[in-house]
Amino acid sequence: MSTLAVSRHDFRILSEEMEDRSAEDVLAWAAERFAGRIVLTCSWQMQSSVLVDMLDRVGAEVRIVELDTGLLFPETYETRDRLIARYGLEVERVEPEQTVAEQALSEGDELWRRDPDRCCALRKVAPLQRALVGMDAWITGIRRVQSPGRLTARKVDLDESRGVVKIQPLVDWSDDDVIGYLYAHDVPYNPLHDSGFPSIGCVPCTRAVREGEDRRAGRWAASGKTECGLHLPSGRTAG
Repeated sequence: MSTLAVSRHDFRILSEEMEDRSAEDVLAWAAERFAGRIVLTCSWQMQSSVLVDMLDRVGAEVRIVELDTGLLFPETYETRDRLIARYGLEVERVEPEQTVAEQALSEGDELWRRDPDRCCALRKVAPLQRALVGMDAWITGIRRVQSPGRLTARKVDLDESRGVVKIQPLVDWSDDDVIGYLYAHDVPYNPLHDSGFPSIGCVPCTRAVREGEDRRAGRWAASGKTECGLHLPSGRTAG
């Protein structure tokens, strides 16, 4: 029986049991439980690097997808290429239906400045929906310390609106946990993290965080927006 078909009560029990498991155990369980129907989406931030290395160590094969907005930093693409070379990854690139230039013609120039929610919906959320077609489980690298909106995230959660189980092995990891893992295993990671970027998205909407600022202050600065929409239920706005 699919995990999606179990009762809410049974799923809550399963989710609670997974909270006590290590990240490696959760990944290994998910890769076996959803074999052929599980996808890891990568933004090539430091969590992506940890998960790629961890999957390699537990010997799990999952589909790996890059949601390429066409606006990522050069360092982000370079990190992807280093990880591909290191682990022999096969990465599927899922892009928006329009290029940045085509979007400028249909929506107006620099949509991210005028309506960042609309831009994220077109360049991130819609591609994610396509990436999840035929999938029962989705591995993400979100962590509770990243933002207040993620404080209730669990290692195994249910995104009912998208019809997938969310596998989030690193939700209880601190920054020190992540950095310690990267150094301990000599894992390639995005160098922007060493230059004041705790969170890395698209070039127009990401800046380094200043001393004393919240860790998400560098994303959509001064817009009031805090999430791109990938980790919100479908149909809700990202602001």
